[in-house]
Amino acid sequence: MSVHEYTVRTPNGEEVSLSDYKGQALLIVNTATKCGLTPQFQGLETLYQTYKDEGFVVLGFPCNQFMNQEPLGNEEMIKTCKLNYGVTFPLFEKVLVNGTNAHPLYQYLKKEQKGILSNKIKWNFTKFLVDRNGQVTERYGPNVEPGKIEDDIKEVLLK
Repeated sequence: MSVHEYTVRTPNGEEVSLSDYKGQALLIVNTATKCGLTPQFQGLETLYQTYKDEGFVVLGFPCNQFMNQEPLGNEEMIKTCKLNYGVTFPLFEKVLVNGTNAHPLYQYLKKEQKGILSNKIKWNFTKFLVDRNGQVTERYGPNVEPGKIEDDIKEVLLK
């Protein structure tokens, strides 16, 4: 199994196969526009701009499961991310990351890299680093600033 076996939806409902990202390293993040951690969008965009030409992509998955901190509709959320944080990396349709209705991609990510006390996503901006073969290599908690994982990204890009 790998993340390449999953499909996701764009904000306008188009199906996208994550196999489209084969050969690229990914950072998969559950995002929210009304969270105290929302400024991490800037750090994520910096990582994306710095390493995209080397085969690195940030994939953002908005989620409203944590204190309703992503109340915006898909189109408004994208506009907010672009205007307020300059986000150009791909953002997808809002998903659930926990519970029985969690998106299958997130079920897989949590199975591959469990959290410290459980496999549940604790908050917005939990990050999963995925290598070029679609294997989950690392999980980072919400408070880990994007810049702190740059060395891990470089390492994955070298493989």
